[in-house]
Amino acid sequence: MALINPHINFNGNAEEAFNFYKSVFGGEFAKIMRFKDISSAEFPVAENEANKIMHIALPIGKNSLMGNDVPEIMGTVNENENRSKICINTESREEADKLFNGLSAGGNIEMPIGDSPWGSYFGMFRDKFGIEWMVDFDPNYKGKI
Repeated sequence: MALINPHINFNGNAEEAFNFYKSVFGGEFAKIMRFKDISSAEFPVAENEANKIMHIALPIGKNSLMGNDVPEIMGTVNENENRSKICINTESREEADKLFNGLSAGGNIEMPIGDSPWGSYFGMFRDKFGIEWMVDFDPNYKGKI
């Protein structure tokens, strides 16, 4: 069964925000990745964005609060609109494809589902109602993002 986790976008202050959330909820981060961690010839990262958060996850109960800094090449997050995404973590590629294709029907695909530079099977879209979704299958996922 798929898990649904809230995912929040930030304009460069994800680490500060998540340290605050950690101080409130307690616990430890399950994962912290910076853009420099995935930099490669195929996915170059600008020096000014290297230390920004590419992915961070704070387990809260059976789910996780997740987030990232939005790279400057994607523009800034409008602080007055909903700047979160719903992230679905699936148990298989087949489940990821089914959910991605079903939920994205009639919407706008931002990143087609496929193998990601960070090692999971991932896609991102805005559905026909304007809700933003991410679908992710990570074969190494063992219950914690």
